[in-house]
Amino acid sequence: MNEFSPTVIAGIIALAAIYAGAAWKLRERPTARQIFALSLALIVMGLALTGPIDYYVRERSFALYIFQQMLLVFVIPPLLLLATPEWMARVVFTRPWIEPVWRLLTRPIAAFLIFSAAFTLIHYPLLCDHICHVRPPYGDIRDLLLCVGILLWWPLLSPLPEYPRLPYPSQIMYLFLLMIPMTAVAAPITMAETVLYMFYRVEPHPFGLTAHADQVLGGLIMWVGQGVYLMCIFTAIFFRWSRRDDREIPSINLRHVPDLRIIRRPSA
Repeated sequence: MNEFSPTVIAGIIALAAIYAGAAWKLRERPTARQIFALSLALIVMGLALTGPIDYYVRERSFALYIFQQMLLVFVIPPLLLLATPEWMARVVFTRPWIEPVWRLLTRPIAAFLIFSAAFTLIHYPLLCDHICHVRPPYGDIRDLLLCVGILLWWPLLSPLPEYPRLPYPSQIMYLFLLMIPMTAVAAPITMAETVLYMFYRVEPHPFGLTAHADQVLGGLIMWVGQGVYLMCIFTAIFFRWSRRDDREIPSINLRHVPDLRIIRRPSA
């Protein structure tokens, strides 16, 4: 049983090498926080795309298949954006032949619709049975999820001032609306009375689950898991918003406050 993919490991090493090479070429140095975000992103990428998780995904574990997708969409892309310094992103995304296209794709409405359409289509049973679990398109689907995940998170975590981030209230609304297509996909999967996908009807399933129980568990991971995750992001954004507002309120300098005294009228 070969649990580790040399191709995935080589890709992760190449990504780290490109990051380090760009820093050396531009004679800049990422911050410690950016290096930590990149390291965490590469570790999660390795855990998601190779090793035991990917092995059981190939062995027809629908629950781990959905968990792998959640990592590719909700964890790895924001970490990669947080790891990208402004000076590194500017070299790529301000080029004349890239900027117009990327600016169009990363507009909040466009990014939201592209992600929602891609995520919904790859879970449509007929399409999923014929594309998602056939090699080599299986690997291409994972690449697609990673790309649309970066598009999804760009309006919230853009590393460039040329591509301004959404204001905090709009970020909260953006993520709240994201729960609509996610629920629209997860709810039918969770509540279906039969196994929707031909690929997962074959028994036995890993961990002793029936095909239907495995599907319900996968639907719950998508439905409840993404809901809890997005609520945590809501909370973090709200606290950052409130702290910024507190800093913008000017402090009162008591030295400039007039001395208010009680003036007594002279007694008659």
